Amino acid sequence: MTDRYEYVPHPLLRQRVRGVAGSIESELMAVINEEVSTLLHPCWVEPAYIRGPSGREFSTAVDNIESAELPPGQRM
Repeated sequence: MTDRYEYVPHPLLRQRVRGVAGSIESELMAVINEEVSTLLHPCWVEPAYIRGPSGREFSTAVDNIESAELPPGQRM
């Protein structure tokens, strides 16, 4: 991979999600495979970009979200 980031397909894109630690529901806008390497250590992360009720977007680890359609704690 030559780019520093790429979009990743995700089954919850454009759907209502909630964080596993809280109950605020938001919309999943994107998941990106992003390079955060240093000169010595290659490293890639997959942040999820979420649009909250206020309209602002924020990021969290993709593993920290779940479908808002399912009961809390239940994963797809």
